[in-house]
Amino acid sequence: MNEKDLPGGSVMRPLVRSRSELQDRVTELVEQQTAISDVLRAIANSPHDLQPIFDAILDSATRLCRADVVTLRLSEESGLRLVAMRGDPLLVGHLWSSFPALAEKGSLQSRTATSRLPAHIPDLAALEGDHRDHSWIAAVNAGYRATLIVPLFKDHEIIGTITLGRTKMQPFTDQQICLFGVFAAQATIALESTRRERQYREMQSELAHANRVATMGQLTASIAHEIKQPITAARTYATAALRFLDRSPPDMAEVQEALACIVNDADRASDVVDRIGSLIKKVPARKEVVDLNAAILEVTALTRSEAVKTGVTMSTQFADALPRVQCDRVQLQQVMLNLIVNAIHSMGGVEDGNRELHISTTVSIEPEGVCVAVRDTGHGLHPESLPHLFEPFYTTKPEGMGMGLSICRSIVEAHGGRLSATGCEPRGALFQFTIPAD
Repeated sequence: MNEKDLPGGSVMRPLVRSRSELQDRVTELVEQQTAISDVLRAIANSPHDLQPIFDAILDSATRLCRADVVTLRLSEESGLRLVAMRGDPLLVGHLWSSFPALAEKGSLQSRTATSRLPAHIPDLAALEGDHRDHSWIAAVNAGYRATLIVPLFKDHEIIGTITLGRTKMQPFTDQQICLFGVFAAQATIALESTRRERQYREMQSELAHANRVATMGQLTASIAHEIKQPITAARTYATAALRFLDRSPPDMAEVQEALACIVNDADRASDVVDRIGSLIKKVPARKEVVDLNAAILEVTALTRSEAVKTGVTMSTQFADALPRVQCDRVQLQQVMLNLIVNAIHSMGGVEDGNRELHISTTVSIEPEGVCVAVRDTGHGLHPESLPHLFEPFYTTKPEGMGMGLSICRSIVEAHGGRLSATGCEPRGALFQFTIPAD
């Protein structure tokens, strides 16, 4: 009995071949989706640090196309900057020291990026003429044979290139080139979104820093008073100590007490300077477990003189045993600084009634965490201003820029919380924000 005598024998081989091709195609698609998933996971786990995302893209590219080494270059004004390399450790170590950090305009990498088409070179050693640039020399010396350069671009803008290399003269197949092209396009979108998010956060950090400096500038007189008080007290105690030493015999007990007071006042002045420094200093965001009550007290100490000057009575009511919160101490202090200064200024024009500022912390139930409230007895909030209160550049102050509350909301939301404002009866305003528990 031959093949054609079998039922359906004439189609048996094509069917088997088709099924095998289908399985291969499914395997490739699964590998491609796994590669993209790995990149997205890296973005989720490291939203502010690009290096783990670079590494995830290159690790996925290595597996996807069975490459020995993969490099990533990102576009900048003068060329393509080498930012990451993955693969065989010995080969990577050699290439890092051999490859030019910047592929200048006119290089093979740059020309490929400009062409917007993948460049497949089955045998680097066979290249001639203009293709033999510094990158080519480094690749050949390191044992590169086959290479594939894929440009990364989004909305007609060149983002960079990914280069895959093999140490054997084993060309990349059309299927691998197509498969990697799709992966590279998706990786570019993820990479560009992360890069723009990082740029946005850097700009936001710059703006927040400028806002802190401006707010501290408004409090210059109060801060000077806060520093001058302990310095003046220390001088008074020093003068007293000298008088006690002039007595016959010297009153050493009084001298010792005066010196102890001098030390305490010097520490007070130093604490004020440290608090000012920590708020004004430009530092990267850093989340840590923070005692919110203590952090708020540091801000109230800086604003106490401003409150006294405006005739405002400041009081606090802090809950004990607050849930653990993980936050950036300086950023949360900036929120408090803005809210307290705004509250003090809002009561500056109050002629009748008490000017009272009350700051409290309580345990928040929904979401679980801490709720911080700042309540004043100023003129209150106009109903028409409430929908726009946290919008950038919206302000009710003639001299205001309208950025303070917008920045405060961004900071609170970046910590997973919510900032809100309501009017109070018979007058005044209540600003409160929540920070979720760690």
